[in-house]
Amino acid sequence: MAESDTRTFRGEAHDEMQSADSKRDQDTRPEDHKPANEQSPLLSASESEEEEEGLINGSNILNNDPDTFSETKGIWYMILLTLSIGGLQVAWGVELSNGTPYLLSLGLSKSLMALVWIAGPMSGALVQPYIGILSDRCRSPWGKRRPFMAIGTVATVLSLVFLAWVREIVGGFLGLFGADRESQGVKVSIIVVAVLLVYILDFAIATVQAAIRAYILDCAPSHQQETANSFASRVIGIGNIIAYLAGYIDLPKYLWFFGNTQFKILSLMACVALSTTVTISSITIKERDPSNEPIPPEAKSGLIPFFKQVFTSIRRLPPLTRQVCEVEFFAWVGFFPQLFYSSSYVGDIYVQPYLRENPDMTPAEIDKLYEQATRVGTFALLMYAITSLSVNVVLPFFITPSYDAPSSAASIYSHKSYTTRFSRFMDNLAIPGLTLRRAWLISHLLFAACMFSTLIVRSITGATVLIALVGVSWAMTLWAPFAIISAEVSKRDAVRRARQQSIVGEDDLDEDQAGIILGIHNMSVAAPQILATLGSSVIFKFMQKPRGTPGDRSFAVVMAAGGISTLFAAYLTSRIKDEIEVPGDDNRNRERGESSRTRLSRRSTETPLISGSG
Repeated sequence: MAESDTRTFRGEAHDEMQSADSKRDQDTRPEDHKPANEQSPLLSASESEEEEEGLINGSNILNNDPDTFSETKGIWYMILLTLSIGGLQVAWGVELSNGTPYLLSLGLSKSLMALVWIAGPMSGALVQPYIGILSDRCRSPWGKRRPFMAIGTVATVLSLVFLAWVREIVGGFLGLFGADRESQGVKVSIIVVAVLLVYILDFAIATVQAAIRAYILDCAPSHQQETANSFASRVIGIGNIIAYLAGYIDLPKYLWFFGNTQFKILSLMACVALSTTVTISSITIKERDPSNEPIPPEAKSGLIPFFKQVFTSIRRLPPLTRQVCEVEFFAWVGFFPQLFYSSSYVGDIYVQPYLRENPDMTPAEIDKLYEQATRVGTFALLMYAITSLSVNVVLPFFITPSYDAPSSAASIYSHKSYTTRFSRFMDNLAIPGLTLRRAWLISHLLFAACMFSTLIVRSITGATVLIALVGVSWAMTLWAPFAIISAEVSKRDAVRRARQQSIVGEDDLDEDQAGIILGIHNMSVAAPQILATLGSSVIFKFMQKPRGTPGDRSFAVVMAAGGISTLFAAYLTSRIKDEIEVPGDDNRNRERGESSRTRLSRRSTETPLISGSG
């Protein structure tokens, strides 16, 4: 909380309440020592029933938090806040859609390709939690998240540019020492450097993603976390469409002055998109000043302390966040094959009739056939991205908010955009009972049904429709888990800041920190991707046929297997609650009863005549 906000907040408190700092400066006497929570103005003793309820009710604390970051934000604030994640999605989309063909063009074998792309899950499982811990402890004047957004962006831009021009850079450098660019040694060196750059790129993207997600959580009001994450999913959808459209167009034909290959031009486009969006978000949206937060204890360096802190944080995960991570683990066992093999599945359906009619095709004819099949598969992914964006734009208006703060918070801090007729009309569109959690549950069932249908659908139109429908599930995956986690962490953080505890230990600082919690969530997404990769490899080992051979159904089997895991994710989603328990609410009734008994006891002591007349 900013210094000016703290002064205002304390000024509105009771005149007899004292700050924690002034209490530490007073002469200490045995009767002056109080628990840490009683040193906060909001948690001081009070004789009135209304004040006591406010002390023990976390929701009341949240409602009365005068932090300016709790004020309801308008649409432009949300756009500027989430803009950076759209630029990041363009960079990720370029790598995902064009990285494999580019590496194959450098001479990398398909057998080694899995070792390259496992960098993505590894970075998600290791880098994001580490960046989350570092950013949680950061006390830079620039903020806790923006320094890591800037560092990750610079690393992403440099690695993308070097990767796109790796042939010229490595070949030119070795040429200075007399090496022949066409020699086998130079080609191997180019491949080695390219693989290294892919790992650097994935680690850099993971850094930016971890910082941006925590940045959105920190800067969005607790009662608008669903809104903020719905905007983020929309921006991601736009980034996906831009990346897929650009990859579908023959860019060297029109933008030859930026490079002579598709990947070079796409890389430059991604660098510009990422740099521009991160800069705009960082300049226009300010973070809380972390210097006003307690200084964290000195952290031990090394892998063992890092993993110890991660596992400690896993044990302390808030209840809803823990459930969301469990759902994500099983859901992503199914999502990973779909993301990587959807275009291949559609392309495989496209080539089967030609392979059956012409079993003696030459290698050149087969290559040309599969090139056309790739374009057909890319079109299905484009429909998938358009569906996802459409759902992200439209569906939030029909969702009944279930993870918002109490309505009083929004009524106190409201922008005029929320009082217009249009806004009231949009609020009336919400379908009673259709909460975010239930929509997420339905999306899992839809995904599983589509994956099972891949075993029986054998037409291009049918396969394209299936992949497009999966875009509905993908839209919810980009929105629901982040909205639920962000709402819970944001509300718990607001309560903690409102209480302004004066004694802060290492446990207090580590608990509910946005960076590490989002990092752990990403671990629950990355770990199943590794399992899905291993499982897919086993299925391919026994079912795939040589390239150009008709009758290969391995892609459909792999995707259908992922649907089984998603059914279990749907079951786990059904167990998630539609509300968030703010700290203090669990014991509210018990403490309220104890407070009432204490007051009655005090009154009976002070006025024996009244008690005796009963």
